[in-house]
Amino acid sequence: MRLRLPEERPTEPPTGYKIAHPVLSQDGTRAGFTGVSLGGALPYGVLADASCVYGLRHGAPHRRCDCGFHCVHDRGTAEALLCTAEHRTAVLLEVVVLGRYIRFERGFRYARQRVRTATAGPCACGAVAAALADAGWGRPGWRVLAPSCAGCVRGRTSVSLAAFARLAGEGLRVVAAAEDAGLTDGTDPTAAGSLGVPELVAEAALLQARLDWFQTQLARLGEPGGRGGRQG
Repeated sequence: MRLRLPEERPTEPPTGYKIAHPVLSQDGTRAGFTGVSLGGALPYGVLADASCVYGLRHGAPHRRCDCGFHCVHDRGTAEALLCTAEHRTAVLLEVVVLGRYIRFERGFRYARQRVRTATAGPCACGAVAAALADAGWGRPGWRVLAPSCAGCVRGRTSVSLAAFARLAGEGLRVVAAAEDAGLTDGTDPTAAGSLGVPELVAEAALLQARLDWFQTQLARLGEPGGRGGRQG
């Protein structure tokens, strides 16, 4: 006798939580995420369909395989994963579970998802993140990004949180961890044309930090003995 799993027919798609690394395409025109474990080599967009990472032709999720997107039910469980050393620069995602799914005790394995919110943790220096900057590693064609404050961006490739949301599209909201609790009115501060004061301040701080860094480099080039100075 073949075992059949119970079927659910929810009135609205379930919500779950997971962690991932934000990524920026090599040409800087697209943004997305890459997983932290199985399937981490395959960056995905805000709205994406899962496929079998082993190259098998069955649809994901398959009962006899571990393919498909994964998430947990509880936000706190996902946040706990950010404590490990290898996941410190990942971001917390709130996702909508779409399509077929298999329910487990702690979460879902499913066929399709929409990333609703990405929450960036603090910069490595401890300050609130104002941008996502080149983390120093990546995937072919994609740079992995890490949360950064305006002062630590310097000359690295980076995008503000609002700019990342615009590049990713599909109504994604990107917030810093310290701001996350205050954004409860249902508005989308990262949508084009609707930036609020905190987002504009962060953009300005990021631009000022870049300008300060370039001015410092120019000043060094003009110093005696510098690469741009006169040689005797």
